[in-house]
Amino acid sequence: MTDYRPGLSGRIAALFIHSKLTPLIILGVLLLGAFAVVVTPREEEPQIVVPMADVWLPFPGASAKVVEEQLTKPFERKLSEIKGVEYVYSISRPGGALIIVRFYVGQPMEQSLVDLYDKLMSNQDLLPPGAEPFLVKPKDVNDVPIVTLTISSERYGEFELHRLAEQVLEETKKVPGTSAGFIVGGRPRELRIQIDPARLKAYGLTPLQVATVVRGENRALSTGRFESRNQSLLVETGRFIRSREDLESLVVGVSEQRPVYLRQVADVTDGPAEATSYVWFGLGAGGAGETSHVKREAELTDDASRDSLASLSARSGLREFPAVTVAIAKQVGINAVTVAAEVIRKVEGMKGVTIPSDVRVTVTRDYGETAQEKANELLWHLLFAIVAVVGFLGVALGPRPALVVSIAIPLTLALTLFTSMIIGYTINRVTLFALIFSIGILVDDAIVVVENTYRHLKMRLRPHDEASIHAVDEVGNPTILATFTVIAALLPMAFVSGLMGPYMRPIPVNASIAMFFSLLVAFVVIPWFCRTCYRPGVALSGIDHEGDESGLTARIYRRVLSPLLAHPMLAYAFLGIVGLLLVASTLLFYTRHVVVKMLPFDNKSELQLVIDMPEGTTLEETARVTQALGRYVKTIPEVRDYQAYVGTASPFNFSGLVRHYYLREQPHEADIQLNLVAKHERAAQSHEIAQRIRPPVQQIAREYGANVKIVEVPPGPPVQSVLVAEVYGPDYGRQLAVAGEIRTLFESTPGVVDVDDYIEADQVKYVFAVDRAKAALAGIPSEEIVNTLRMALQGAKVGLVHIPQEKSPVHIVLRLPLAERTGLEHLGEIGLRTSTGGIVQLSELLRMEQTVQDKAIYHKNQKPVVYVVADVGGPGAEQAESPVYGVLGVGKKLEEFRPVEGYQIEQSYTSQPWSEEKIAMKWDGEWHITYETFRDMGIAFAVAMLLIYLLIVGQFQSFMTPLIIMAPIPLTLIGILPGHWLTGSYFTATSMIGFIALAGIIVRNSILLVDFIQLQERAGVALSEAVIKAGAIRTRPIVLTAAALMVGAFVIILDPIFQGLAVSLLFGVGASTLLTLVMIPVLYYHVMGRPRGSSSEGNRATLGNGEMPSLAANGHG
Repeated sequence: MTDYRPGLSGRIAALFIHSKLTPLIILGVLLLGAFAVVVTPREEEPQIVVPMADVWLPFPGASAKVVEEQLTKPFERKLSEIKGVEYVYSISRPGGALIIVRFYVGQPMEQSLVDLYDKLMSNQDLLPPGAEPFLVKPKDVNDVPIVTLTISSERYGEFELHRLAEQVLEETKKVPGTSAGFIVGGRPRELRIQIDPARLKAYGLTPLQVATVVRGENRALSTGRFESRNQSLLVETGRFIRSREDLESLVVGVSEQRPVYLRQVADVTDGPAEATSYVWFGLGAGGAGETSHVKREAELTDDASRDSLASLSARSGLREFPAVTVAIAKQVGINAVTVAAEVIRKVEGMKGVTIPSDVRVTVTRDYGETAQEKANELLWHLLFAIVAVVGFLGVALGPRPALVVSIAIPLTLALTLFTSMIIGYTINRVTLFALIFSIGILVDDAIVVVENTYRHLKMRLRPHDEASIHAVDEVGNPTILATFTVIAALLPMAFVSGLMGPYMRPIPVNASIAMFFSLLVAFVVIPWFCRTCYRPGVALSGIDHEGDESGLTARIYRRVLSPLLAHPMLAYAFLGIVGLLLVASTLLFYTRHVVVKMLPFDNKSELQLVIDMPEGTTLEETARVTQALGRYVKTIPEVRDYQAYVGTASPFNFSGLVRHYYLREQPHEADIQLNLVAKHERAAQSHEIAQRIRPPVQQIAREYGANVKIVEVPPGPPVQSVLVAEVYGPDYGRQLAVAGEIRTLFESTPGVVDVDDYIEADQVKYVFAVDRAKAALAGIPSEEIVNTLRMALQGAKVGLVHIPQEKSPVHIVLRLPLAERTGLEHLGEIGLRTSTGGIVQLSELLRMEQTVQDKAIYHKNQKPVVYVVADVGGPGAEQAESPVYGVLGVGKKLEEFRPVEGYQIEQSYTSQPWSEEKIAMKWDGEWHITYETFRDMGIAFAVAMLLIYLLIVGQFQSFMTPLIIMAPIPLTLIGILPGHWLTGSYFTATSMIGFIALAGIIVRNSILLVDFIQLQERAGVALSEAVIKAGAIRTRPIVLTAAALMVGAFVIILDPIFQGLAVSLLFGVGASTLLTLVMIPVLYYHVMGRPRGSSSEGNRATLGNGEMPSLAANGHG
């Protein structure tokens, strides 16, 4: 005993077992954990940094093809050269192009923008004559509003509500931590000059003259200073227009020696701008009839106003009110919970002061509240998992060992949370799930130490403290190896690429950190606690190890294992049956009893109806269709309220950011934002509601010739659409035609819904061609003719009204009255001044042609492309709602489809077609992310297997032993896949995480089994006896490990996103543990034992009760 020299783990235990620093370390660690919980920002989902920028390239008057060739392509080529750029999308339209530059996930935003600006600025010479300077608008996840406030009223209109929204925005932007803020809807103030062509002609004036006078008279400049009587006096010349009266009194010309005032030739109005969009707020069935139907609204509305609003709603048939929405985003790294709460508190303080009592303010988005709700829910789940595991250990081990083991949980979690905060992770659903997932395995090291310490103390072969140190040292190396095998299984998953990478990275990173800290806690803190709880002379009680050797478990184990060891054919038959079970389990993928999907839908509180009418549809017609959909939406029992946005984009979420929904500002575009009642007030999940309302919504859409898509908040990274078909080819016209035919195939495939394409409808365009000869004779440049027409139809901003109290610019707009813009007949009456001073009408200088507007041309990574998009769901053969089966279903039809060219269209699943000589198609959307995720996780699994193999080779110094130890890894599928089938769960990315994690956990058990077998062999025990003894002694601790893991996993079984992980752990660990206890001894005996010529006589040996010189007797794997 005097020559005993402890190893690394024993030296660590000896260093801290007597130290007064140990309790201080415990206290400090707990304080660090509490600090991390309080300080770490909270969000509902992990932040996915995807630097993006919209580059606008105006080219007035150019056709789509000219824009594509002379503007888009040159800049696409240059922007594609930037390091870190993943995609360059472009849209070439008449009058300009939009290039969307998307960098790889995780690229630094600032450096990406510097590189982008540098490339653009150094290539300005590529701009063709006539093109205007570019405009860059960066976009990232921090531009997504976390709070939206919808202001509505029956008394006030869009104009008044917009002015009120400006005040609300100004005040809320004063809240620290807020970022971008904007207003959606309403009509700003403007002074509109409605010119009368007849009156202008009577006074010999033209619209251009009026515009020139307004611009010239609306000036005031500092013109210097002079000195007088020892004072320096400033001089300013001119006067700004400050009111409607100032504008009306402008002298715009002289007729018959008299001044002609603007009011004599035009009507000047001061009020709201013409409607270019409509926004309204409606109460749903879930919010009707209650004065405080919105919890958040009750905070912002006093009792009297709530009563009046309820009565107003009752009198209104549709219960819809004009509205504007104020949207507020937060700065990067700021706690969403506190910012959202402060914004809402600020608005609450404005009630009755700035916001009138008859104005309704509804919080229509509060991502701070949802983040807090999710974080609190998961923290309770975490606490419940801790209590469940500790309770289970109390029953299995006894109160005192369970108490000692349980101290490892808060210490490990505290260190993990603090480290996670240092790394830069927020508290969100994924980081918390990583901790919940870890609960079942982070107690393993502590249990190993506690059990072995208990055994050594009970044997009383050494002094108390020396026995504790020896116990830690004895289990040290195998425990370190077993812990690092779990880390080796988990950590490679942190390198998954694409959008899914940063979403799921906190799971392997946090779980690996937790495993590492649990090892340190087991070596540093647990021995100190054991010394405190098991003082010398105290009666020891707990798990009876000796009973394990001759108890019921050991007898059953001997009866099962002995025949398999004695009869090789029986062993091979057993292994064959296991192999057949494995094959049968994997066949569940083929039969689609187990459905592969990246992530299932979560239960959210919002849905969106995206409405597209044919190009050329008027704003009013789009509003009529939206109102028809609104009449149905208000009957949905789960809808609390809804907001309709016509001709303007609703406040976007992360999915809308990636899909560029914020650009939806055309008259034929609209969407309805549905806010559902609280989760506890409805039985249906948000995805079930979306599925239920799809058929009636589509029926209404068909009646009005609209295309309506039901968009849910994606559970993970957003994509352009669930199914995306990208059609490539040598001729864009043929691409459009084939895309139309592919859309038909989509629509005829069962389970494929919400089909749409990016093919624009024909839109009539009138082209006014200038008669250059007549214009030249009259001395009128073509530029004047174009500007006059544009001023009359589109309107021209000719100045600014200088009103100090206005928060937004009040423009002076010159335009024809709306009544005279309903046709082309009035345009010809507008006059222009000739070089001789006369007036000539436009009709004499123009001839009209009717054509069709050029269609947009889309590119992706410099290749022309046409998109067909769809979702999956609903009845039919592909009701699995996974893009994998949608791709397979449409893909079969595509194999039979032949375009007029006569060849089969090649389908690409991973990358763009190499050649554009033939029409080809690439699958994208959620399919692409699903493929990338499972591909990378497969690679991570292979790397994990390699690392585990190397670790085991290093420990056992054998090439064959690691293969035996790792053999049970595939056996987890025997439990995982039937488990998914029985529970009806999708096999998701989180299921794959569970499978890979189980590889490390199962290997951990195998290591401890084989380690014990080899130690017994070295002690002189026959191989057959050692194999049976190892299994018998290890059964209880291994089952204890499995049960602890299952108890921890059971807590998350009801979460929609992480259900797959829970199912994998519950069923996988259950099945594989039972099979491991039999398979490892059988394999080891028949593979390692045969060369030694071992006989089967040893199989009849009885189990002894000698001392076991290994953790395997009492260790916990």
